[in-house]
Amino acid sequence: MNTPHFWQLILGTVVALLPVINPVASAPVVLTITEGDTEARRIQQVKMGCCYMVVILVSCLFCGGFIIRFFGISIPGIRIAGGVLVSGIALSMLAPPREEAGERRRREEARAKRDISLTPLAMPMLSGPGSIALTIGFTSLAEHWLDYAAIILGIVIVAVISYVTLRLSGRMVRLVGANGMNALTKFMGFLLLCIGVQFIVNGVINIATDPTVLQSIRSSLTR
Repeated sequence: MNTPHFWQLILGTVVALLPVINPVASAPVVLTITEGDTEARRIQQVKMGCCYMVVILVSCLFCGGFIIRFFGISIPGIRIAGGVLVSGIALSMLAPPREEAGERRRREEARAKRDISLTPLAMPMLSGPGSIALTIGFTSLAEHWLDYAAIILGIVIVAVISYVTLRLSGRMVRLVGANGMNALTKFMGFLLLCIGVQFIVNGVINIATDPTVLQSIRSSLTR
């Protein structure tokens, strides 16, 4: 067992997923859509939402290899696509668009639902396109069952952090305030942008150093 690699995978999973999931930014939304619920009811919904998030991401982790093979997608392609998607999410966090009527309507519908743990809390708020794309990309790092165990443990740690953050959302919003929440969101957005750009760089390097690609370039130049 390669102990340093095991812990690096756990840390890498947490560092990559946490800015994407961004429970800090979800805290005010959770308070809004659970308005009128008791504290016990809100905590129960948050707990179930985080459990659903783990199930969704772990399912994507194990199904990622099948999806890659079925559609003939290369690992560098997934990294670049994931990097572009993550970078787009990061840019929207750094410069959030004005809330449109459609978004307000979706929040009103979510508030009216009796159970928000699966949707919209688990999906798409916690396990949205960005976190799913990252999780599928993690399959390129897993070569042994211990690697999968490390990634799953990282997902569980992120779920626990999300649960604690959302459970304390009321206190956190009152303590930090609107400006503080905005600053935290922008910081997470910048960190996420760096991760997305690095994903793109890694994907381009993988393609540029691929023996098949290099051989094709040499063949075209020697014609």
